[in-house]
Amino acid sequence: MGALNNSESKNSKLSLVSMIAICVGLVIVQGAMISALQGIGIGGSAFVLAMFCALIIAQCNAMSFAELALMFPQEGTLATYTQKALGHFPAIIAVFAGYVVVAILAIPVEMLLVEAILNELLPSFEYNKAIPIVLLGGLTLTSLIGADVFSKIQNVLAFVLIGALILVGLVAVTGGLPEEGVRQSNVVWSLESAWNGGFIGLIALAMWMMVGVEFICPMINQVKSPTRNIPLSMQLSLVIIFVIFLMFSYGSTRFLSGEELLQSPLPYLAYTQAVFGKIGLIIATILAITATCSTINTVLTSVPKMLHGMAENKQAFPQLKAINRYGSPWVAIVFLAVCTLMPYIFLEIDSLLILVIAATTSWLLAYIIAHIDVLVLRIRLPNMQRQYRTPFYPIPQIIGIIAMIYVALNNSPDPSVTKLVYSITGGILVVVSVIAALWVKLYMKKGLFDPDMD
Repeated sequence: MGALNNSESKNSKLSLVSMIAICVGLVIVQGAMISALQGIGIGGSAFVLAMFCALIIAQCNAMSFAELALMFPQEGTLATYTQKALGHFPAIIAVFAGYVVVAILAIPVEMLLVEAILNELLPSFEYNKAIPIVLLGGLTLTSLIGADVFSKIQNVLAFVLIGALILVGLVAVTGGLPEEGVRQSNVVWSLESAWNGGFIGLIALAMWMMVGVEFICPMINQVKSPTRNIPLSMQLSLVIIFVIFLMFSYGSTRFLSGEELLQSPLPYLAYTQAVFGKIGLIIATILAITATCSTINTVLTSVPKMLHGMAENKQAFPQLKAINRYGSPWVAIVFLAVCTLMPYIFLEIDSLLILVIAATTSWLLAYIIAHIDVLVLRIRLPNMQRQYRTPFYPIPQIIGIIAMIYVALNNSPDPSVTKLVYSITGGILVVVSVIAALWVKLYMKKGLFDPDMD
């Protein structure tokens, strides 16, 4: 790990703006845009209240990750925190089930959505399938070059993505372009509908728009003033995301009915076309490509650092420790890129979506483990220096654990889909658990739940 740190120190550090760009760019994906538009179509003002609840829960998640990251800044991964609190077995499960599997399945979905919108924009072009592959290849190369190039690309992508979302929302809220007519929507906007309890059932959907800002934590050795900027970047990013999605989703109800938002396979495409007319397809394509590139760019930088840290702790294959002259864990980056490419080539989007929902349900387990880590370490290491301490401890951790369990139990409005998701999630966790148990006992020769402070 020392070699990685020494190499990284030669590169320019990530500023607060770059850190926010990373957080926002990772969270605002096409799936989050679809969730926002479908949620507002279902609940109107009730969904706005659900979004606010999701914001509070996400802030609780960020507090736990900030405290843990600044306690153990030499590694900066969930595996490190969990290893020291609960042992190697839950540490391996938390990262592989919560992040690696999710990345391998979620990125191909984003790539398939880009392909779908390119087919709308360029229906006669024969190589739309190849464009996402080129994007993945190009961003893999930039990730290999190091943090400096990564941050510059991420800043541009985040600027374009946020700018496009704000543009669409502002134009829609203020009435649309002169030639476009605003029409009455059937989406309900009233305080009574928001406070009748229906918003509770929408919190799970709203949470998918607020997860992922903790991806900044594995980059802790590459950021300026981490004690200040790690918690601040996550907290500010969540507020920015909330405001952007609030304006973006509210604007949609001035042009589309709830049924149209729910029935459209790409509601943000229907939205931009309703607001901007023919050029709406171009704006939707920009949204899709920048959101996907931003996600790939961040995942290919952060998740390989998790794998590198795990390899340093003997929790993963030792080959993943390899770094190049730019200080990037190149084997881990190439490994993740190849693993994400395979589902894109061989699977259809319908089958992948179910797998993604299942995988992201296991992501919630990683959040629960992070909260438990904080609780356990507060008891086990009460006198250890903490550069950031969770305000109102342990209330945020308790809220976070209860909320993640609730979201996991309400991950789909369709009971049949929920049953399938649980079975797939259970399968993922069983496979990862068996491999992790064998790895810890046979390779590491450690106890499954023995905390390791080394």
